Amino acid sequence: MHTHSLFELNEHIRRIMALNFQQPLWIVAELAQVGESRGHRYLDLVQKEVTGEIMAQAQAAIWASEFRQINARMPQGLSPLLQEGLELRMLVRPEFHERYGLKLHITDVDPAHTFGQLDLLRRQTIQTLREAGLMDLNKKIPLPSVIQRIAVISSETAAGLQDFREHLEGNNFGYAFDCQYFTASVQGKNAETELMAALDQVAARQSDFDAVVLVRGGGARLDLMVFDALDLCQKAARMPIPLLTGIGHDVDESVLDLVAHTSLKTPTAVADFLVQHNLFFEGEVLEAVQTLEQIALNTLKIVQLELDRAYTTLQYAARENLRRSAHELDNAQQKIPLLTHNLLQQQQQMLEQYLALCQSMHPQQVLQRGYSITRKNGKTIRSLQDVIPGDMLETLLADGAIHSKVTD
Repeated sequence: MHTHSLFELNEHIRRIMALNFQQPLWIVAELAQVGESRGHRYLDLVQKEVTGEIMAQAQAAIWASEFRQINARMPQGLSPLLQEGLELRMLVRPEFHERYGLKLHITDVDPAHTFGQLDLLRRQTIQTLREAGLMDLNKKIPLPSVIQRIAVISSETAAGLQDFREHLEGNNFGYAFDCQYFTASVQGKNAETELMAALDQVAARQSDFDAVVLVRGGGARLDLMVFDALDLCQKAARMPIPLLTGIGHDVDESVLDLVAHTSLKTPTAVADFLVQHNLFFEGEVLEAVQTLEQIALNTLKIVQLELDRAYTTLQYAARENLRRSAHELDNAQQKIPLLTHNLLQQQQQMLEQYLALCQSMHPQQVLQRGYSITRKNGKTIRSLQDVIPGDMLETLLADGAIHSKVTD
């Protein structure tokens, strides 16, 4: 059997491929890794099974000249599509080199396929959240009447963060806001992990904040795809405090916007919303103060009317009492002489009765009726025990006295 060299084998493979792949062909693959050197883009392409295991792998390249041509044909450019984890539909020209092996030269990219895959994934995420009852969970949390303690999640380099701070701190009403900032990437392969970690930090300190705000500047649609991630949206929906978003979408809403308590287009719109929310509360307070003042004034008027009515009633009652008392005094004055005369007559009659009674009870009158009074040493004897034999007694009669001596 003839033995071939490695070069002969690879040359044979190259010729076979050159004969069988004379025209470019469209393939679909996922970007596992993206590199750049001197304007060229080097890609690692993979195809995975449902379990996530890699079932096919190849290296590809977009030369700088072709990159510029493809990039010029796309309104948003080619760079946003070249992100790890995205699935691309690419027009490739397979080439095999005796030394470098197989490499796919990419000559065109179909952005519609990638966007279609992202839309499908987005719809699946929304359906999963809806079936789990998470779409409106955060919206059910009531906003505090005044929002002052705010947890802000954003990247330090986010275009909209500075606008958010300036709008919030420089508001025309002088409202003070206590913002604490939690740094997280808002795009790229680490964005989802860092955003979820920031949400966990805020949730652990939920009593310290009235609301959590997530902001970033505008960006291409693919730059914002992290905000459609299922795990991130599930965690955001379960936040124990209201979540406000200002991600910077011009047209479309991310899934995170849909599960948030309040979604606004830009970071500055979030700042304006917070100021307007507190302004509305201040307006309610001022309206309540005016209402209380009006109630107080009305109450004072009613009380004043009641006092005036009571004063008038008292004046009338006092005059009536004085008139009635004066009338009674006049009547009494007229009756006093007659009453005095009658009283004197009654007293005179009583005195005469008492005098007659006293006279009838006088000892002389008693003696006139045949009674006598016996005395011993000037004291009236009331009992046999008051005398002994030999005592000298005096017995008074109506017409004189008898002196006797006790013998028995």
